[in-house]
Amino acid sequence: MENPKHILLFSGKRKSGKDFICEKLKSIIGEDNCCIVRISGPLKQLFAQNHNLQINELMSDGPYKEQHRLNMITWSDEIRKEDPGYFCRAASKSAPTRRLWIVSDIRRKTDIKWFKENYSNLKLIRVSADLKIRKERGWIFTTGVDDAESECDLDDFHSWDMEMANNNHEDYENAIRTILNLIS
Repeated sequence: MENPKHILLFSGKRKSGKDFICEKLKSIIGEDNCCIVRISGPLKQLFAQNHNLQINELMSDGPYKEQHRLNMITWSDEIRKEDPGYFCRAASKSAPTRRLWIVSDIRRKTDIKWFKENYSNLKLIRVSADLKIRKERGWIFTTGVDDAESECDLDDFHSWDMEMANNNHEDYENAIRTILNLIS
């Protein structure tokens, strides 16, 4: 498989709008030129198979996923202890050949490390939103989720190529322009 020309690694807290930004970028750039790579894709598929769950519901942004989120985190952390790059490798192997990969869910330093060890054309982007905005989008603090490594490991990471606020339409428009300039 041919490596992509650019890889954008997106990180952000739950309900920061990183998936929204990634989907908008994909629609602007076009499916022929880019794809969204989700590390959580192979994770959720394997978790669903091992626990006899509905994969489509786990892939959604609904209550079913939230109901299983804590167990999924605990389960995936056990796999990562043995092989920190397991889910990054699986997501990359299944990604289609495109000029640009948009990795929508970087959550750990080990994710960044894996991509840096395997690709050279990376841009790291941190998406944030004010707590009030995240709550308006449906975020509710969940013990064991929002204070876990999967949400907090990158809180002290400061080597972002871009940090963007995503609180409103103006933030979003400015961020999209900046991201497009990063890859042009």
